[in-house]
Amino acid sequence: MPRLYLVRHARATGGFGEAADPALDDLGQKQAEAMATTLAPLGPLPMLTSPLRRARDTAAALERHWNTMAIVDAGVGEVPAPSDDLAEREKWIRQAMGQTWTDLGPRYTSWRTMVTELLLRIKADTVVVSHFVAINAVIGHATGDDSVMCAALGNASVTTVDHDNRSFTLVDIGEQDATVVQ
Repeated sequence: MPRLYLVRHARATGGFGEAADPALDDLGQKQAEAMATTLAPLGPLPMLTSPLRRARDTAAALERHWNTMAIVDAGVGEVPAPSDDLAEREKWIRQAMGQTWTDLGPRYTSWRTMVTELLLRIKADTVVVSHFVAINAVIGHATGDDSVMCAALGNASVTTVDHDNRSFTLVDIGEQDATVVQ
């Protein structure tokens, strides 16, 4: 049974409604390094990362420990907002967090299915550096919860799941934080 270590990216210089593709801030750099130090004894393991800079910068800390490169895969990227306008994105994500995938409709249930099916095809223990909503989609799949937000995952938290190619088993939920999205 493959084990996936789902890492929420470390803290960025701007949130979902503030910047389209921010880097990590100073605290985020420290969070990424702490996560890498924690996971380093497990590998080197294969790694996937979102193409967004905050995720790539988070993965880079583990790449340095393992002297390896993560595979960049848009399939573990950020949930697509209905608009590129930053103010509209922020308003939408705040509303979406209180809804279910069913409430959001077919575009978003399809996105959730794409994320979970991609991860269910992974054949070996793997680190996946991704985003708040994508990791929550996996938690919801594992627990049967249709909520968009199942857990208030902190930056650089690690959620661990096993899978049997059909469904996930939640092993350990990542550290919770008051931060909802960024």
